[in-house]
Amino acid sequence: MAQQPRLIKKYPNRRLYDTRTSSYITLADVKELVLGQEEFQVVDAKTNEDLTRAILLQIILEEESGGAPMFTVDLLSQMIRFYGNAMQGMMGKYLENNIKAFTDLQVKLQEHARSIYGDNNPMSRDLWTQFLNFQGPALHSMMGAYIDQSKKMFSQMQEQVESQTRNLFSGFQFPNFGTPPNGDASDPEKNRK
Repeated sequence: MAQQPRLIKKYPNRRLYDTRTSSYITLADVKELVLGQEEFQVVDAKTNEDLTRAILLQIILEEESGGAPMFTVDLLSQMIRFYGNAMQGMMGKYLENNIKAFTDLQVKLQEHARSIYGDNNPMSRDLWTQFLNFQGPALHSMMGAYIDQSKKMFSQMQEQVESQTRNLFSGFQFPNFGTPPNGDASDPEKNRK
């Protein structure tokens, strides 16, 4: 039988209580649980509301303000723009899949290093760092091209969804419906894609 996720209760005084160890813990302790890949759930002690996402976002915020941020202002701005957008749900899954692919690559590289150098060899432990040092520029270029391609794909998908929606509802009378942004509704030939 699978073990239940570790339950952490958050009290109104902002303290976190680990029910497994019967002790108060800090955000740094929760970060260690994440790094140790231990499943946990944070709930409000009074309402039982799930606060896990909020706590994880708080840890990310602390890491980002800690000196070496992972997210650029441009990336954060782009992410904010996806909220309320038709592509919001797809974007979350897209990011999740890409991070999983990147993590899988890292695990495979570590397994390969272990098979060549053994478990205790310092060379195998630092192989990912060495790989990034040597292959960093190439990997950065490859990821840049991948991101550009993905950006184009998302733009095309969004345009298709908008076009299909416009075609689907073209028989209904809506103010300004069917008029593309910056388009002229009087000339349909001019507005075709």
